[in-house]
Amino acid sequence: QVQLVESGGGLVQAGGSLRLSCAASGRTFSRYAMGWFRQAPGKEREFLACITGSNGNIYYRDSVKGRFTISRDNARNTVYLQMNSLKPEDTAVYYCSAGNFQSGYYVYTPEKYDYWGQGTQVAVSS
Repeated sequence: QVQLVESGGGLVQAGGSLRLSCAASGRTFSRYAMGWFRQAPGKEREFLACITGSNGNIYYRDSVKGRFTISRDNARNTVYLQMNSLKPEDTAVYYCSAGNFQSGYYVYTPEKYDYWGQGTQVAVSS
């Protein structure tokens, strides 16, 4: 069992930055692929970024490449999402997730992740 707790959300002006953190419980954190998703009102949950556990491969949604950076600290059981150059369309609830897979084939699919955090709100004003 893995429990995930996100933090770091808030209100920021367009062009600003935020760093989200996701603290995980459990001794097997390093084995999990860790992903970030977001969901805006009336929209489906969408993939943002993933970093796998075994080899640290990283995957991004095209629209956030160059603006968002995912990283993990296995010693602290924490995964981060650094978000720069934020835009109003980035406004959403951001979720951390953990998946017991290593293949990059699955990273984009929410159903492949086994555990989810409660979400943290990010609001970007214009």
